[in-house]
Amino acid sequence: MSASIPPVVTRFAPSPTGFLHIGGARTALFNWLFARHHGGKFLLRIEDTDKARSTQAAIDAILEGMRWLELDWDGDTVFQSTRATRHAEVAHQLLASGNGYRCYATSEELQAMRAEQRANKQPQRYDGRWRERECGPEQEGLPFAVRLKAPREGETVIEDAVQGRVVVQNSELDDMILLRSDGSPTYMLAVVVDDHDMGVTHVIRGDDHLNNAFRQLGIIDAMGWPKPTYAHVPLIHGADGAKMSKRHGATGVMDYDELGVLPEALSNYLLRLGWGHGDDEIIARDDAVRWFDLAGVGRSPSRFDQKKLENLNGHYIREASDDRLADLVAPRIEAALGQQLSNGDLALLTRAMPELKPRAKDLNELAEAASFLFKPRPLDVDEKAAALLQGPARDLLALLHTALGQAPEWSLEATEQAVRGVSVGAGVKLGQVAQPLRAALTGRATSPGIFDVLVLLGREESLARIADHMNKGEQ
Repeated sequence: MSASIPPVVTRFAPSPTGFLHIGGARTALFNWLFARHHGGKFLLRIEDTDKARSTQAAIDAILEGMRWLELDWDGDTVFQSTRATRHAEVAHQLLASGNGYRCYATSEELQAMRAEQRANKQPQRYDGRWRERECGPEQEGLPFAVRLKAPREGETVIEDAVQGRVVVQNSELDDMILLRSDGSPTYMLAVVVDDHDMGVTHVIRGDDHLNNAFRQLGIIDAMGWPKPTYAHVPLIHGADGAKMSKRHGATGVMDYDELGVLPEALSNYLLRLGWGHGDDEIIARDDAVRWFDLAGVGRSPSRFDQKKLENLNGHYIREASDDRLADLVAPRIEAALGQQLSNGDLALLTRAMPELKPRAKDLNELAEAASFLFKPRPLDVDEKAAALLQGPARDLLALLHTALGQAPEWSLEATEQAVRGVSVGAGVKLGQVAQPLRAALTGRATSPGIFDVLVLLGREESLARIADHMNKGEQ
């Protein structure tokens, strides 16, 4: 009988020293998709051992970003800092088995060693001075670090699920510290112990961790633990080919929320940033779970393209329900106008969505386009709209006020008939009538269809806004 294959377990393990970075979000997404594709588990571990830099605000920001992207994890969040005793226990096991040793080298000695290596143009690594030494009475009571006795002969091979076969000569690996002289575990030890204890089968992370994998395998082999499958994903670069950073614009996941990007749009974009499924650009979450595999991850860095994200976001805005968009846009309008929207306002905003959302590439643009519905009179008018309200426009507005006021009902058909009647009567093209009307109703030179605007505003508000601008001097 063949041995049963263990269930897939992946993990996302960010350090809480800042917000959820766009690269970290993609790593989390790939881990989540791989686990869900295989019916396995996706775990979350907060690597908060660096107490000087880890903050609760950063932890909250990471969790907020994960929830916003709808990357749910299985079980409780694991905090690495709570497991220091277990990490130290493994270090002492390695010490007892002869796979680790005590190093009494002082910081001054190590600094001198590195200075000599620099002077001789040698690689900067620990020279193993305590590797074979026995501790004598003179070391009694002195602080010591625990180091891994790494193999020095042969080579270490990783069959990486993304990078392929990668080989490092063991002579290039040093005896890394497992426990510092104050007894605290190092990051390298903690990661390996936690991955083992959490049953992680696949370590999917950025390729900046590839070198770490070779060193971490030394601990895994010394403990006789099963090796995970490694998949080191290329980093995300900016449009200029340099590593993604703040100078390229927004790098935090929740920054994109503020920029008006829908979470499903960012998720879709991150999925396509380094992974592909034929020519498909729009990939729903269910399809992503069905299709995702590590074979589709490229080996080259991906370039973040803001325009592509905007195009995707526009698609998802058009696909989103009107009431959801209204709920998302309302707070942005309230913040911009400094006023609370009523339930009636929210209902109006929902009704306006079919006319507004086809033109918007983000929620902020959508909020700006919808704000005219709720602005108090007299309406503020931008420069382009003001130009449309000069000269003959004022006379046309007076004619429109009369014609629309006499409309038998307030509908698309009736308002269109009234406006076209003014156009014919004045002997001008429809656009010459619609432009000043749009400026008077919205304060802008662009808007949804003018007849939709009239119906959304209603008879009373529309006539009042027209009256504010007709027969007046220059605005």
